[in-house]
Amino acid sequence: MNKKYGIIEIGSNNTKTHIYENNTVIYDKTTTIEFKKNYKNNGSVSNDDLEKLYNEISKALEFTENIHIYGCSIFRNISNTELEKINGILKDKFNLTIEVVSQEDEAILTAKGCYQNINYDGSLCIFIGGGGSIELIFVKNKEIVGRKFYNFGVVDITSKFPELKEDIAKITFDEVTDYVNSLIGDLEYKSFAIVLSGGDHLYWFNNALYEMDENTLYTSDRQKYMIKTEKIDIYDHDMMNTSLDSIRDRSDNPTWFDGSRAMRIIANLITHKIGASVVIPTNINMEDGLRNRLIK
Repeated sequence: MNKKYGIIEIGSNNTKTHIYENNTVIYDKTTTIEFKKNYKNNGSVSNDDLEKLYNEISKALEFTENIHIYGCSIFRNISNTELEKINGILKDKFNLTIEVVSQEDEAILTAKGCYQNINYDGSLCIFIGGGGSIELIFVKNKEIVGRKFYNFGVVDITSKFPELKEDIAKITFDEVTDYVNSLIGDLEYKSFAIVLSGGDHLYWFNNALYEMDENTLYTSDRQKYMIKTEKIDIYDHDMMNTSLDSIRDRSDNPTWFDGSRAMRIIANLITHKIGASVVIPTNINMEDGLRNRLIK
């Protein structure tokens, strides 16, 4: 592995680009590209979305030619013919191609980024939330003891309830929760804490001005904060009647917040179904596991 390299992770809703030099991030960009939503509307990957992806790849190549591109969720569902066509274009344009990551690999890579380097032997649920899928990895003493995968995500919920994207949601928390519960069903696993990963959950918590406490379960630079479930319940119910536009105005990526309420409702429901007492929001994602693999 060269000293300078880049990772582009393409999700259903957000594309994350990071450039590393000597394992330090020198470029960090999250771009909302709504691949899944537009795929559902068009029946194929949108050319406009691909153009946005090409733009992000071009920016990354300004730093290094050593770029690795990984496709999640939506790219697992498109046909081999369509994937080959897209990769052919990428090969011609940039001499790069997309490696599609399976749902299980994405979950395991992300989960390892959460639990491998912490000193904690209690029970953890690693929640991996995305635009097109949800994964849960249950860990005890750094060993995986259970897993649950779901083929729905934030985009599916906002498609069902577009009111969630409005400034003030014209739908109740309980209405959306009941629907999400019908998709999740029974969960036999329990956990004392739930770690939110797979996306930048701290981006929501910080811009929504959620007050967070210090993580007292274990020490981690990437998992500094925790919130008791009772407190987060208050925040999550209040968000339906809080101006989403005011939260967008505090951010540098307003479109990102289209899925924020849906993500919180999914995470809140799962938090209760597994009996978690505390929530640990992070921005840990699949890339954290990928980096270890690339370096090795």
